[in-house]
Amino acid sequence: MHSPQSARPGTGTPPDRADALRSALARLLDGLPPRQAAQAVERLIANYRGSTPTDAPVLRDRSDVAAYAAYRMPATFGAVTAALTAFRERLPDWTPAHHVDVGGGTGAAVWAVAEVWPGPHDRPTTVLDWAEPALAVGRELAADSGLPVLRSATWRRAAIGDGLALPDGTDLVTVSYVLKELAEDGRRALVDEAARAARAVVLVEPGTPDGYARIIAARDRLLAAGLRVVAPCPHNDACPIEPGTDWCHFAARVGRSSLHRQVKRGSLPYEDEKFSYVAAVRDSVPGGVARVVRRPQLRKGQVLLDLCTPDEGLRRATVTKRQGPVYRAARDAGWGDTWS
Repeated sequence: MHSPQSARPGTGTPPDRADALRSALARLLDGLPPRQAAQAVERLIANYRGSTPTDAPVLRDRSDVAAYAAYRMPATFGAVTAALTAFRERLPDWTPAHHVDVGGGTGAAVWAVAEVWPGPHDRPTTVLDWAEPALAVGRELAADSGLPVLRSATWRRAAIGDGLALPDGTDLVTVSYVLKELAEDGRRALVDEAARAARAVVLVEPGTPDGYARIIAARDRLLAAGLRVVAPCPHNDACPIEPGTDWCHFAARVGRSSLHRQVKRGSLPYEDEKFSYVAAVRDSVPGGVARVVRRPQLRKGQVLLDLCTPDEGLRRATVTKRQGPVYRAARDAGWGDTWS
């Protein structure tokens, strides 16, 4: 009835790559006092909440990048892993032979691709970003990963947006938490170029109304370019959400190490990273299956599931205890799962 639990809140991502990433980040920050890292993070967050011109990245040096990587990489890794897992569940036989991560910075998305599709180990992987300090730290983390596919990745400085040229025939292009940093013309140009060059495109943005709006605009352009939606939507029609009334987003639970808690000045051992995304492919896609688009509501003897469906738009399904195995499946279903 529903998909595996890796993409739902409360379960997190599989432990191997996530643990390896946390360990690599801890070694990266070795010698940088947590208070200094936390102060750098606060300054960087304040800058990112404003406008970020692509020719003047706010990640100025290694200490800036190391602090921000410790703050953001686990959450970005969790969100992108969840989006890619949903892709893989819809197309289980699909594996990318090449990967280009646009605006990838320190490389959270390439770690996520290595998590979801471990092979081939010699898969050509390229990370493009405008901030050389971020690329340098990304190389350092990849070299410390123990993963051949990350160690062999190419890290290249490039202006992101209008004028970017991607290699023809790339299997997978990922763009995560980048569209917000671009002007409207740059967003359109980047999405169009990804659609032109790639067999599959996965875009991830913050799970906010603005982030969802950017994803929907990009989704429209991907469909116009001939791609088909793999996830999260069970159809290629217009989003059934009435603009301004709601937004489609999901959440990935991310474990916090003690270092992560210090940098974020938080006490909880986890956080829920909310994100919006679209995954599209130039290949054919099997018939759509409904997706749970809100946290299921557990009531006495029943479960309420808010679904986005292939043919009926948004609807609520009420599953009662009398339905036996269907009820048990509904109790196990999570936000972001598919539901047949």
